[in-house]
Amino acid sequence: MNCDETRNLMHGHLDKEIDLVRAVEIDKHLDGCAACKAVYSRETAMRSAIRERASYYTAPKYLESRIRAALPRRAKKAFVFGQPNLNWLGFAASMAFAVVITWGVAMQLNTATANDRLADEILSAHVRSLMANHMTDVDSSDKHTVKPWFNGKLDFSPEVFDLTAQGFPLVGGRLDYINGRPVAALVYRHRKHFINFFHWPDELREKDFVRTKTKQGYNLVYWANSGMGFCWVVSDLQEDELMQFVKLLQQQQRSAVS
Repeated sequence: MNCDETRNLMHGHLDKEIDLVRAVEIDKHLDGCAACKAVYSRETAMRSAIRERASYYTAPKYLESRIRAALPRRAKKAFVFGQPNLNWLGFAASMAFAVVITWGVAMQLNTATANDRLADEILSAHVRSLMANHMTDVDSSDKHTVKPWFNGKLDFSPEVFDLTAQGFPLVGGRLDYINGRPVAALVYRHRKHFINFFHWPDELREKDFVRTKTKQGYNLVYWANSGMGFCWVVSDLQEDELMQFVKLLQQQQRSAVS
């Protein structure tokens, strides 16, 4: 992130209105840029001064009654007993139609929104592991060392695959917390790029799919199958290289459950 990008997002950062990934990038830039750090310090001091010294005024009690008195009043229509109110019937029909349409759209959007929230969690976990030097809890390229480390720490036994010969050596594993539960995070490497592979068992309403997302310069791929549950990978690798890694994992998964 350069100086222009940092200063454009600075107010959002001060208001805590930007996502974790951008916040981490801004903090990293501020640590290495004295000019932006000085601007940030001035903005912080000004906001503190406004909050502590600004004058605040309470609206007078009579203001509400004056506003209400100035508003036009609607005349009430006479209601004849036994005569149907066509306006009301039309309104009721419109509302019923709107409810049906809204329900259908909401069912479609609910899954998309849940997946977007999950993608944000996955990406945040990936960035935290890179920034906090907490890539692994167990540091080993031996799957027979990494897999037993999870015993007793999860309510399932994660499959760990050795993809060194294919150019994706295992780095290690760690516990993470995604979607309200502890999950296995397996770390692989391709050249200088790290890949986080998260997976956990889940009751799947939809099975055997693969989907991709791109968020803030990172590529994410997620899929599900009956043998492994829910799987996500995230990295700054190019999408085609990350898909190559995913296909290798899926081949290993199919072999493991067959």
